Amino acid sequence: MTQGNSPNVLPPGRQAGVCLHITALPGRYGIGEIGRSALDFIDAMREMHLKVWQFLPTGPTAYGDSPYQPLSTFAGNELLIDIGDLIDKGLLEKAEAEELAALPADHVDYGALIPIKNRLLRLAAGRFEERANGELHAACDKFVEDNDELWLHDYALYRILKTRHGERPWPEWAPQYVHRDADAMRQLETSADTQIADIKVIQFLFFEQWARLRKYANDSGIYLFGDMPICIALDSADAWAHPEILCIDRDGRPEAVAGVPPDYFSEDGQLWGNPLYDWDVHERSQYRWWVERLAASAELADLVRIDHFRGFEAYWSVPAESETAKTGEWITGPGDAIFDAMRESMGNLPIVAENLGVITPQVEALRKRHGIPGMVVLQFDVADEDFDLLNVAPDNVCYTGTHDNDTTVGWFHGSPGDIRTEKEIEETQKAALEVTGGSTATIHTDMIKAAFSTDARLAIAPLQDFLGLGSEARFNVPGTSSNNWRWRVQETQLSSSLKGQVAAMVEESGRSLQN
Repeated sequence: MTQGNSPNVLPPGRQAGVCLHITALPGRYGIGEIGRSALDFIDAMREMHLKVWQFLPTGPTAYGDSPYQPLSTFAGNELLIDIGDLIDKGLLEKAEAEELAALPADHVDYGALIPIKNRLLRLAAGRFEERANGELHAACDKFVEDNDELWLHDYALYRILKTRHGERPWPEWAPQYVHRDADAMRQLETSADTQIADIKVIQFLFFEQWARLRKYANDSGIYLFGDMPICIALDSADAWAHPEILCIDRDGRPEAVAGVPPDYFSEDGQLWGNPLYDWDVHERSQYRWWVERLAASAELADLVRIDHFRGFEAYWSVPAESETAKTGEWITGPGDAIFDAMRESMGNLPIVAENLGVITPQVEALRKRHGIPGMVVLQFDVADEDFDLLNVAPDNVCYTGTHDNDTTVGWFHGSPGDIRTEKEIEETQKAALEVTGGSTATIHTDMIKAAFSTDARLAIAPLQDFLGLGSEARFNVPGTSSNNWRWRVQETQLSSSLKGQVAAMVEESGRSLQN
C-alpha cells in the first residue's frame, strides 16, 4: 500500500476500524493466535465494513505480560504462533496440544499457558530439520541470513542466558555475560548451538505466519495498524546487546528512568522504569537504530502508532531511586532530526502519533511539521466544555477509547477504582449525552456514532465498545501490574447480528470500505 504525506498515510477516504489485540482473538489454544482465528477476524471485519485493524505491540512479553515491555523490539511474541498451523505442517501432533486446548477460552491464563506453549514450540523447533519441507527450510535459511546480524542472534543468546539465570533481568546475570565477555560468548555459542537454532526457528515460524496474515489482510482490503512503544525495557535483548544507545552504566544501572507526570490515569504519575535514550549517540549514528526499528515495524503493519510521541519533543526524566513519577523533570528530546533521518531512509512515514495527555504547542508543531496524524479520544474530550465534534480535524484518528481506558459502558457508569468523584462522573455522563445526543442505554453505540461522525479520516472503537461490554472486559488499567491483557472475545459474540449492526453504523457515517 502506498503512503503519502499526512493525512494520506491513513487509508484513502473516511474509514472505520476496530482495536483488538491479537491475544484477545477467539481460538481453542488458550490465547489469540496469528493463524486461522486472525484470518477469520479479517473476514468478520469485511462483513462489518471495517477497514483498519489496530492491535498492540507484538514483541515477546515477560513479567506482567505487558506488550509495552517486550523482551525485544524486533522479535515476535512466540505465544502468538498458531498451534494449528504447526500441526498442519507436521511439526506437532494434535494430541500434543490437548493440554493447551483445555485452558480457559474467555481469558488468557498466562501462568498456565506459557510453560505449556513454550514446551510445544521447542518440540516443534526440534523437529523442524527432519519434518519441514524444502520450501520451509529455504525460507527459514533466508530469514536467518536477513536478520541474524541485526537482532536475531543476540536475541537467541539473550533468551538462553535469561533462562539460565532464572529469568532474572540481565544486569543481575554473571558479570561475564552482563559485559558480553568475548570468551564467555564464544563458549555459550558452542555449548548452546542447538538451543540457539531452535529459537531462530521459532522466530521464523512467527514471521512466516505473520507474512501470511498481512498478505491476507491486504488482499482483503484491510490495513493492519501496529504499535511501537517509544521506550524499550531495560530487561531486553536490545538493551543487553546495545547498552550504548541508553543512559545506563556498564552494569546496566540507569541514573534516571522514564515515566509521565501526574495525569488523568494516576495522581502520582506513571513510573514506567524504562531506561532513557542517549540521544547524542543516536544523533551521531544518524538515528540508524531508529530507522531499523521503524522499518521492522513497517514490515508487520501498514500503519504504526508511536506510543508517547511527545517524548520526541521532551521527555519526563525521573531519578532511578524515586518511588513515584512526581519528582521528574522535562528534558528536551531529539525533535525534528529523528524524523528527518527516518524520512530520508524510508520516504513517507507510516506513523500515527499518540499525542494524548498534557500536550504542548511545541509537540503539536513537531507532529504537524512532519505530517504525522494524531489522536482524539472521546472519553477524554467530551467533558471539555470547549469540545465540539465538528472541530475534530481530518489529520486525526478518532477513538471512543483506547486499550488503556475502561470500556465506554464502564467509563460512563464509573470504573472500579475510578479516581473521579461521583459528581465528576455525573458531569461526564451529562456531557457525553449532550455531545452524542444519545441515551444511557445506548451510550456505547452513541459514542461510536459520534466518533464516526467526525471529519477524522479514520475512526476506531475497541471491539468491547462494539459489543457494549462493561468494565469486566477492560483490557488494561495503567499503573497496575496484575490481571491485565487477559480478556478474550468469544466466537459467539461475533454474531451475524453484531456484524450487521456495525456495518450499518459504518455505512450511515459514510465510512464504507469503498470510500
